Amino acid sequence: MNPLAYRQMADKAGAARKNGGFTLLEMAMVLVVIGLIIGALTVGKDVIRNAEYQKITSKFVFEWKRSYDEYYSRTGVVVGDNQIAPTYMVNGKEAKISGGNLSGAVAGVPENYSHTGYKICHGQGYPADSIGGGDSDLSGQDLRDLMQKIGIRMPNGRAEGQEDRYGYTDTNGNAVELQICFQWNRPGTISGAGNVMVLRGLTPDLARYLDQIVDGKPDALEGRFRQQDARSNTAEPSSQQPGREWSANNTFSQDEGATQSADEQGSGRDENRVVLLTAQWIMDQ
Repeated sequence: MNPLAYRQMADKAGAARKNGGFTLLEMAMVLVVIGLIIGALTVGKDVIRNAEYQKITSKFVFEWKRSYDEYYSRTGVVVGDNQIAPTYMVNGKEAKISGGNLSGAVAGVPENYSHTGYKICHGQGYPADSIGGGDSDLSGQDLRDLMQKIGIRMPNGRAEGQEDRYGYTDTNGNAVELQICFQWNRPGTISGAGNVMVLRGLTPDLARYLDQIVDGKPDALEGRFRQQDARSNTAEPSSQQPGREWSANNTFSQDEGATQSADEQGSGRDENRVVLLTAQWIMDQ
């Protein structure tokens, strides 16, 4: 075969290879690279989300716990209590006792007081029972005013005058506001007796994260961090499962025009707002 004919055959073979498309190996390598890119984006999103949760925990929620403890340290009473005749209840200054305990007619214990359990906030925030049932009535005292009178530096929060609020986004990218309040719960309250911090506007994932930090495990019914108004665990089939899972997750969403509750499932579409919860953290004082 002469050289010219051989070159022509070689050119035809090369052209055939070029027109033959990708080999299976090449296609597999492309798919692997695409998978790695998608995986990196997913991991990066989770890292950013966890960093935001850590910031909310350390810079806002735990800072409000510090402010509450500092109030007690400076005044000798809990937030909103009476310094002259302390009741050791949040908002105790508004508590009433029939007959007056000075006369000895009734023992000065919380069960014998009335006008108790009112929530001290800075403004109403979310409407009552709109992000889970069991909201207490609002106190006549203002959380921000009480802190300022004692000279306590509050967390930065959302802005000046809104130190009790923190803005963040849910996993669908919708804006959410977290609000801090305090209240006293009667003995036997499922979400914890005594003085508690009330956290309104938690996504389920953030609630579980905070519960894990405070208690070491996410349990909506037990420990110091609980879901507000969680149901008694009377239908649990196993005695080895005394607690209860948080009753929503970030795939549950708010239905348009519907009253939102902790168990509402919604459509779960990515553009909807994630269902919000209210939690209570039992304080040391």
